[in-house]
Amino acid sequence: MRVPLSWLREYVDLPAGETARDVAAKLVDAGLEVETVEQLGGGLKGPLVVGRVLTIEELEGFRKPIRFCTVDVGTANGTGEPQEIVCGARNFAVGDKVVVVLPGAVLPGDFAIASRKTYGRTSHGMICSGDELGMGDDGTHGIIVLPPEHEVGTDAIELLELVDEVLDIDITPDRGYCMSLRGIAREAATAYGLPLRDPALLDVPAPNAYGYPVKVDDPAGCDRFTARTVTGLDPEARSPIWLTRRLQKAGMRPISLAVDITNYVMLELGQPLHAYDRSRIDGTIGVRRAEQGEKLTTLDGVKRTLDSEDLVITDARGPIGLAGVMGGANTEIADSVTTPFDPSGATGQVTGTTDVVIEAAHFDSVSISRTARRLKLSSEASKRFERGVDPQAAAAAAQRTVDLLVLLAGGTAEAGVTEFLAPGAPRSIAMSADHPDRVAGMDYGRETVVRRLQEVGCDVYGQDELVVTVPSWRPDLAEPNDLAEEVIRLEGYGNLPSTLPQVPSGRGLTARQQLHRRVGRALAGAGYVEALNYPFVGERVFDQLQLPADDAARRVVKLVNPISDEEPALRTTLLPGLLGALRRNDSRGSHDLALFETGSVFLAAERPGVAVRLPVDRRPTDEEIATLDAALPAQPRHAAVVLAGAREQAGWWGGGRPADWADAVQAARVLAALAGAELVVRQGQYGPWHPGRCAELVVTVDGAEQVIGHAGELHPRVVKALGLPARTSAMELDLDRLGAAGADSLHAPRISTFPVATQDVALIVDASVPASSVEDALRRGAGELLESLRLFDVFTGEQVGGGKKSLAYALRFRATDRTLTAEESTAARDAAVALAGELTGAVLRGA
Repeated sequence: MRVPLSWLREYVDLPAGETARDVAAKLVDAGLEVETVEQLGGGLKGPLVVGRVLTIEELEGFRKPIRFCTVDVGTANGTGEPQEIVCGARNFAVGDKVVVVLPGAVLPGDFAIASRKTYGRTSHGMICSGDELGMGDDGTHGIIVLPPEHEVGTDAIELLELVDEVLDIDITPDRGYCMSLRGIAREAATAYGLPLRDPALLDVPAPNAYGYPVKVDDPAGCDRFTARTVTGLDPEARSPIWLTRRLQKAGMRPISLAVDITNYVMLELGQPLHAYDRSRIDGTIGVRRAEQGEKLTTLDGVKRTLDSEDLVITDARGPIGLAGVMGGANTEIADSVTTPFDPSGATGQVTGTTDVVIEAAHFDSVSISRTARRLKLSSEASKRFERGVDPQAAAAAAQRTVDLLVLLAGGTAEAGVTEFLAPGAPRSIAMSADHPDRVAGMDYGRETVVRRLQEVGCDVYGQDELVVTVPSWRPDLAEPNDLAEEVIRLEGYGNLPSTLPQVPSGRGLTARQQLHRRVGRALAGAGYVEALNYPFVGERVFDQLQLPADDAARRVVKLVNPISDEEPALRTTLLPGLLGALRRNDSRGSHDLALFETGSVFLAAERPGVAVRLPVDRRPTDEEIATLDAALPAQPRHAAVVLAGAREQAGWWGGGRPADWADAVQAARVLAALAGAELVVRQGQYGPWHPGRCAELVVTVDGAEQVIGHAGELHPRVVKALGLPARTSAMELDLDRLGAAGADSLHAPRISTFPVATQDVALIVDASVPASSVEDALRRGAGELLESLRLFDVFTGEQVGGGKKSLAYALRFRATDRTLTAEESTAARDAAVALAGELTGAVLRGA
C-alpha cells in the first residue's frame, strides 16, 4: 500500500515539520511494516512551467518524426519571447497547453537542462512527458497535455504536485483495513494521539424503492449490496490533475474519469467499487453462484470458464462480472468517441457512457480468495476482499463516488437508493480486564486497556470483566488474545520486558542431534562442502538412477499441491539433490567438487495410512495423536557425499590425485568412527553404483547385520543420464541406524605406554575373494592383541598365478599391561593367517 504523505495529512493534522520517515517510525512502532520511504521530486529544480504551443514545423530528412516548436511560456524565460524547442512527440497540437522545462533546470535523475543544437536547430529546453518528470505511467506514453484553463507561465512543479513523500507499507493479511488511506490515517492518528477526520462520515440517504433493482440469491456470499445511479455524465470530462496524481503516487494508472473515481474511493475508504454502463445492463442486477462451466469475458479481455463456487454479478443475459474480482467486458464504461463530420451538414457528436450504476458490495472473503486463486486473477479489489473489507463502508463509498461524479463529470444523482442488507449483529468478545497484563507480563491497568481498545474503534463495557464490541472494519479481532495484541502493540512492543527462559539443568542436545552435528563438522573438516537441497523429486529420476522396478525407494509420498509439477514427490534418497548440485556447479566451471548433505528422507509404507481429522474444540487424545503419527511416512535421517574431479591438487609438492570410489568409502568410515560403530565394508551391487566398484555398508544392530547404505563409483549409464562428470563417486547411508549401532557414549582413545609390535603378511587368494572377507578373518583370528589392521598393497601377475591376487596387510599388536614379546606377536599373526586360510583359502605368499 503506497501512501502519499500529502494525502495522509488531509485526515490527520500531523506536525508541520514531520517527515515521512518520522511517520514511518511511528507506524513501525504501532506494528505496521513500512518497507520504503520514497522521495518524489528529489533533486528536481525549476524553472518548470506551463506553456502554450504557438507553432509546429515538421522537420524533414530524419529517421524519425521531428518537430520544431515555438511555445509561449510568459515571462518565465526572462524575455517574454516564444521559446524555441525541438521535440519528437506527436500527441500535441498548436494551441495545447504543455509542460516546459527551461535551461538551467534539473530533472529527476540529475538530468540538467541546457540549450543545445540538435537536428539542425537549437532547442532551448524540453516539452516534458510524465516519465521524464518521474510521474509514472499515464497511459499515453507521450507529452503531458494540460487542460486549457491553466495559465501560461504557471509553476508546473506545484501544479503537478511533483514534490512529495510516499510510504510503501506491506500490509499483512490480518490488517486488511490498512489497505486504505482511511485505515493508515487511523493508525497514524492513534500513534500521534491526534483526532482523525474520518472520510467515511458522510450524509448518506436512506434506502428507498426507487433505486436500481437488485436481487441477491446468496446472502452468505454477499451480505450487503448498495447500488446508486448517476445520469447525464459528460463523456468528454477528464480526470483533474489532483485526482490523477494521487492515483499515480498510490501506484495506479489513470484510465478514465468514472474508473479513476472508483479507484480513488477504493484507495481512500478501502471499499472496492464497480461502475456499470447502465445502457449495457439488461434488467435486474443479481448476485448468485455461477453455473458449472458458465463463461464470462472479463475486463482484461480473457474469456473465463467459471466454477460453481464462483460468485458472479448477473443481469437478464447472464454473468456481467466476477464478484469482488473483476468486472465483465460487456458492461464496461465506454470512452468518449467523436463521430466524423457529416458533409451533409450534421456536426460531429461525442458518444460514450453518460449513465452509470455504481456497485458497492461486501462479499465473503473466502469465496473471493478461492475464485482469484483458481483463475490466477489477482486484482486490487480481490486483495482487499481477501483481507477483509468494512461492510459498513459500502454506503459511504457509493455516496462518495456519486458526489465526485456529480462534481467532476457534471452528472445528476438519481434519488433512488438500493441497499440489500443480510441480517447480522456486531461481534462481542468477553475478556477480563487484566488479560493483556497476563499475556504481556506487564501491568497496563484497566484504564489503559479500555483506552487502547477504544482507540481502535471498539466499544467497551464492564469493570473487571469487559465486554468488547469490535468495529466492523476489524474482522481479525475474534478472541481475547487478539484484543490483548492490540493493547500491547499500541503501548509499544519495545516496552515489553525481556525475560530469558530458565533452562532446566541436564538437558542438552539429544544423542541424535549430537551425532548430526559431529557428522557435519567432520565432513566439512575433510574438505566437503554442505549443499542444502529441496526435498522434492520427480519419479523420472529413479529411472535415471537405474533403480529396480520393485525398489522400495520408488514408493514415494506425493504432495497434493507441489511447488513444481515436475517434482511432486518427497525424496526417498539424498542423491538426486546432491547430484543435481554437483552437475550445476560443474557446468559453471567448478570441476573439483566434494559435496555432502544430511537430512530426512520420506519412506512411504506399503499400505499408506489415512490421517484422521483432529478436533479443534479440545486437546486430541494420545490415541488420536498416535493414529495421526502412524499415518505419516517414516522419516529417517540420511547422510550422503558426492565427489568428482581432483581430490588432491597437483603442485610443486608432487602430483595430484583424482577422487575415486575409495574416497566415498572412507567418508562412510569417518561417519562410523564418529558414531562409535563397527562398520563392515564388503562388495555389493545396488542401483546407481558400478557393480564392480560398489561397497555395501553393514553394521550390527541388536545382534543382527543390517545394510545401512552403499558407496563407490557411479555406473557410467547413470553418469550419462544425469549429465555428471566422468567417474563421479557417491556414498549414502542411514544415519539413524548407524547411530543405533554405535556406542551409547564415545570413549577417547587411550595412549599406551607400551610399544607396538608390527607384523606384515602377504596372502594369496582367488581373485574373486573380497579383500573385506580376508580382513574380517584376519581380525577375528588375531584376537584381542590386534590394535589395527591395514591393507597396504594389492598385486596381481605371473608371480602369484593366474586368477589369483596378493593382499599385503600391516598388523599392529599391543597389550595394555606389558610389552609383547616377538613370540607373542608372531603367534597372534600365525593365528590370524590360519583362520584366513580356513575361511577364505588364503595362503602365505612365498610359503
